[in-house]
Amino acid sequence: MTAADFRRLALRLPDAAEGSHFGQADFRVGGKIFATLAYEKSGSGVLLLTPEQQAGMVQDAPEVFSPVPNKWGSRGATLVRLANVTPDILEGALRTAWTNRQRKSAKRRA
Repeated sequence: MTAADFRRLALRLPDAAEGSHFGQADFRVGGKIFATLAYEKSGSGVLLLTPEQQAGMVQDAPEVFSPVPNKWGSRGATLVRLANVTPDILEGALRTAWTNRQRKSAKRRA
């Protein structure tokens, strides 16, 4: 997979939009970021998961997923190595991150 594939899959999700955060491409739903290409130069995308979701993905596929190496990583920000991920796994992981943000946005509106 490539950054272009990551972008294409992220933007397929309902109401997803591309934005920019500190000069890096990000993907939002309800105005909230669910994924970024902040680590594109190192061949990775970033998913905003819960720490529990992150732990499960890292355990299941450590060659694909790892925590972002900073405080955001301990909060669930997860690197996905694009060269190692299959389209179906990436699509599912993006949908998980999208769902997390979609739910948070819905709670704020309620």
